[in-house]
Amino acid sequence: MIFGGAMAVFEGIAAIARTDLFIATRHYVFQFSLAGWGWVHLILGIALVLAGCAVLSGALWARFFGVAVAGLGALANFLWVPYYPLWALVLVAVNIFIVWALCTGMDREADDGRVA
Repeated sequence: MIFGGAMAVFEGIAAIARTDLFIATRHYVFQFSLAGWGWVHLILGIALVLAGCAVLSGALWARFFGVAVAGLGALANFLWVPYYPLWALVLVAVNIFIVWALCTGMDREADDGRVA
């Protein structure tokens, strides 16, 4: 989670600082400016890094928060595909892996907490 969040933070900073780095496609359904997309990725990345740190500390709420933020990150990167296709698809895969890993871990924690 921390890795995926850090990559989203870097993506957001790059989009905010240098809008000429990315290709702006015409006739795209979602007409955000590149700086707007940068802020979306930056905020989601920071939230994902914080959730990753909380998961490492053992907080159960962080798993649910991480699933929600990683799901939003996957959606944001899917919508980012026209601007930077390869990077966006890699981060979609990373975010889906995060959701899978967090959901798998919740199942094992629930089994450990049962009273026999």
